[in-house]
Amino acid sequence: MSDTINILAVGDVVSASGCEKLRKCLPKLKRENNIDVTVVNGENSAVGNGILPMSADDIFTSGADVVTGGNHTFRRREIYDELERNEFLLRPANYGKEAPGRGYTVVDRGSFRVGVVNLCGTVFMEPLENPFICIDRVIEKLKEETDIIVVDFHAEATAEKRAMGFYLDGRVSAVFGTHTHVPTADEQILPQGTGYITDIGMTGPKMSVLGVTPELAIEKMKTNMPVRFQNPNGDAELDGVIFTVRRDTAKTVCVKRISL
Repeated sequence: MSDTINILAVGDVVSASGCEKLRKCLPKLKRENNIDVTVVNGENSAVGNGILPMSADDIFTSGADVVTGGNHTFRRREIYDELERNEFLLRPANYGKEAPGRGYTVVDRGSFRVGVVNLCGTVFMEPLENPFICIDRVIEKLKEETDIIVVDFHAEATAEKRAMGFYLDGRVSAVFGTHTHVPTADEQILPQGTGYITDIGMTGPKMSVLGVTPELAIEKMKTNMPVRFQNPNGDAELDGVIFTVRRDTAKTVCVKRISL
């Protein structure tokens, strides 16, 4: 039995091309890297935006153990019942109690458990509960079951993400950012043993503006008029990160960025 476990976090899956890329690449990626637990952000996996039961199922059947969300999770009402039913399909924990679903879960592997938290930032985003206050409450509950905890912090501002990483250093195993769809090059282990990266990137069309057809994104920015976004076809990328965590201390010992 290994002294460590490998936790894979995959960046925001965008539309049909992202789902297809995940389906093609994830099984092999998991085998080659001896992945024990896989977390995939799927809040933009439906064509257009948001997440639908069909796109969530695509992600799970591709090999995800937990699917996390973000500020677009509730765009499609069709997902609401599934959020209530499936304990491994998450939405940000700092939405109010009236929002369907849950913000954290535990993956039980028998010999170890991994807590997964989904959290949304509030700088330049919706005025949700303060994520720093919310995460204190969530960690207190999860610590009753496991010390190995990873946090998907779905946020816009890099400063807010960095601050959250240091705030949770030594209290969780890993903090990874999602939402901006651009992988950052700051993967590291913080002083108290928490693995960290500001953003793990995107799984979707490579020749795009964060998953959107470039001409449409340009039109929106140039004219300031409403534009119906579409997702281009063509080659797709898969971005993510692997955290290697010691089972006895719940500390990260290696952070490896992935780009396919």
